[in-house]
Amino acid sequence: MSESASDSLSANHPEPEGVKVAMEAIYNWNYEPEVDELRNLYAKSLDLQWIALRDLEWDRGIDHNAFTRTFSLGGIPITETSFWKSLSDETRWDVARRSASFMLSNFLHGEQGALMVAAQLVNAVPHMDGKFYASTQTLDEARHVEVFAKYVSLLDNVYPISPGLKKLLDGVLSTENWMMKAVGMQVVTEGLALYSFRDMRNQTEEPLLKQLLTYVSRDEARHTGYGIKYLNRVVPTLSDKERSDLEDFAFEAARLLIDQRAGYSMRETIFQLWKDAGVDPGDALTSMLKEREVIQQALAKGGGRFGPVSGFVIPTLRSIGLYSDRIAEHFKEMWTANVGAETADRLASNVDEVPEDLEAWVNEGYEAL
Repeated sequence: MSESASDSLSANHPEPEGVKVAMEAIYNWNYEPEVDELRNLYAKSLDLQWIALRDLEWDRGIDHNAFTRTFSLGGIPITETSFWKSLSDETRWDVARRSASFMLSNFLHGEQGALMVAAQLVNAVPHMDGKFYASTQTLDEARHVEVFAKYVSLLDNVYPISPGLKKLLDGVLSTENWMMKAVGMQVVTEGLALYSFRDMRNQTEEPLLKQLLTYVSRDEARHTGYGIKYLNRVVPTLSDKERSDLEDFAFEAARLLIDQRAGYSMRETIFQLWKDAGVDPGDALTSMLKEREVIQQALAKGGGRFGPVSGFVIPTLRSIGLYSDRIAEHFKEMWTANVGAETADRLASNVDEVPEDLEAWVNEGYEAL
């Protein structure tokens, strides 16, 4: 690359950065199927590959009216409030595109992290079936990076990664333990993504975003299923200490993203973006708090009763044997510190189960593709 081209690249994008990683690469000389569920998932993944530039209708662009009419903030349907309806069309679009660009930028960065972790799993997992599937996930994640980057470019700029997500990805990439990689990425990060993508897909009426999120969510359903099927096989063989360490790793991964005491809350950035669009965050919060019942009704109507951690990640951890009474208390204490004892009790009593067929769950209510 020429010096001028290098200077141009540096002027427009942050410098690449690294994290030290260490892991053991495992050969497996047995090429016969050992874990049928993973071999079947690999075959299904091959059958369901899609091409971003061919299969998504990029020429249609973004429908501004549909985007602002059905915009949500972390699953909260603020478009149902009188506060949102009181804003001018121009302000609604500006708030929506800035906020969505920030959130989608973090999805984009998370997909890059998933791309690198999936590539690590090809090396690190002990079963050939697990290596086969991780290779297809690596391709999936590259495609996800491609589509999120393209969509964000139609909205605004790519925003920097949030510190909590960066720390989570660094931890998953740098651990030597392949099971911790699987828990941190396939269960926590992919589980959060799957729930959030499906929730956003179900709320938005913006055609291109709905199409993009449907394709991506179908991939994520397989990725999460890979973690569930693989860990269900290995967790019962672990010692109490190994199981406890996996539980702690999963909890810490979730905590980095949602515990405001970690100091990594995305809320401050969102509020600054609102200020940049001419909206006072304090006035907005005061107004929306008065309409709490409207928001709760909209959430219940859409099925978003709990949020991605309590509604999906915790049930997944429970299903694979990584949600002991000890770790349940850790989650409850975190909820109490963040949202109060009453809401914490409600979240702790969540009895939802992980959908048996994740791909069918993703496709519920959307048959357009």
